[in-house]
Amino acid sequence: MSTLFHEQLYRTPAVMSMLKKISVTVCGAGALGANITENLARSGWENLKVIDRDRIEERNLSTQPYYRSDIGAFKAKILANNLYRALGIKVDGQSKELTATNANQLLANSALVVDTFDNSIGRQAVKDCCANQSIPCLHVGLATDYAEIIWNENYRVPSSVNDDVCDYPLARNLMMLTVAVASEALVNFVAIKQQNNFTVTLGDFAIKPLIL
Repeated sequence: MSTLFHEQLYRTPAVMSMLKKISVTVCGAGALGANITENLARSGWENLKVIDRDRIEERNLSTQPYYRSDIGAFKAKILANNLYRALGIKVDGQSKELTATNANQLLANSALVVDTFDNSIGRQAVKDCCANQSIPCLHVGLATDYAEIIWNENYRVPSSVNDDVCDYPLARNLMMLTVAVASEALVNFVAIKQQNNFTVTLGDFAIKPLIL
């Protein structure tokens, strides 16, 4: 029986074939990026790259799919190793900082990009590169009890300063809700070419289309 038996019954073999082939780059391997990458891999996506310069810290363990034994190691490499062990999928883990200078190189050959960076400079570099190269890009971010999932054409980088903030309130349930909605938005884009934008609020468990 296939590892993806249940998913294939729901999605159909035609959709699963599309997911398997499309090349996706996830920018960030933190709470959102690592879980989105894992969710995509466990849903049938096989051509995956993840970019993140950071190492695993103890505070990451409650919201990110890492273990105590991973502390101190590079997130991108550990994530790639874990997914290979679990599924036999070779994720391209790049332990690098994405900047405006190297964005074209790091995002080359991507058919789809997911931005989950936690700083505005990184997000701006991804946004500009994807716009210039006409690469579909989904930006996923959260703050306190609010999250948003927005495609590049409608996305506005939160600020113009390098606000790399790691010490912020984060509920695991909001993160998981956001990962699920973002993953489904990606499937819908590949399957039926729809670019749907969403907001998620934890207090009322509301998931709403974002009207722009």
